[in-house]
Amino acid sequence: MMMLPLMMVVLGAGLAWLALHLIADDKARRTARAGWLDGIDLQERRQAVAATGFARASGRRAGLTLDLQAVPDTLTFRKLPALWLLVTLPEPLPLRQRINLMMRPTGIEPFSAFDRLPHQTALTAGFPEDAALRSELPLTETEGALLARHIALFDDPRVKELVISPQGLRITWLAEEADRGRYLLFREAEMGRNALDPQALDPLVLALRDMREDILRTAV
Repeated sequence: MMMLPLMMVVLGAGLAWLALHLIADDKARRTARAGWLDGIDLQERRQAVAATGFARASGRRAGLTLDLQAVPDTLTFRKLPALWLLVTLPEPLPLRQRINLMMRPTGIEPFSAFDRLPHQTALTAGFPEDAALRSELPLTETEGALLARHIALFDDPRVKELVISPQGLRITWLAEEADRGRYLLFREAEMGRNALDPQALDPLVLALRDMREDILRTAV
C-alpha cells in the first residue's frame, strides 16, 4: 500500500518537470523567432514581431532600403513545412505592371499573389523548366528581355519567386525546412532556432540592386 503514494509522488514530480521543460522550450522558441533577424546589420533599423512570432525588420543595407520578413508555411500538403524569407526593395520603379516569376507554383503560396494575376505567359528556352510567369497585362518584349537578363538568380535552388512591380522588387527564398525525421514521426515543424546568416542574405540583396539599376538605366 505504501508503494501507491510513492508512485504518485514520482509521477507528480515527473509531470512537474515536463511542464517546466515545455514552458522553457516555448520561451526559447519565442525568443529565437523574435530574434531571427538580429544578426542582420541594418542602418535606420525598425523591427517588430509578426503574428507568426517571427521578426520583421526594415532598414538600409548596401545602399538600399530593404524590408525583411520571415513567413512560415506549414500547410499539410507540403512535403515539409518551410520558412520563407521575403527580401523586398520597396522603392517606386518606372514599370507599368506587376510581374511574378515563380518556381513550382501550387496556387496557394501564403506569401504571394501569383495566383491572382490574370495573364500567364509561356516561357521560352533559357527559363527554368519548373517556372511559371504571371502578370497583370500581357508581357511585352522589353519586359521579357528584362527577366531573361536576370534569370541566373534562379541558379540558386532556394529562390522561389521574383516579383517585379511599380512598387518595388521582391525575392522569396527558402530559408529553412523542418527536420524530415521529426516531422514524419511526430509532425513537429520546428523552424527558426538558428538566426539568419547575413552571408545568405547578401547575394539576394545584390541581385535586387543589380535589377533595380538595370530597370532605371533602361527606362532613361
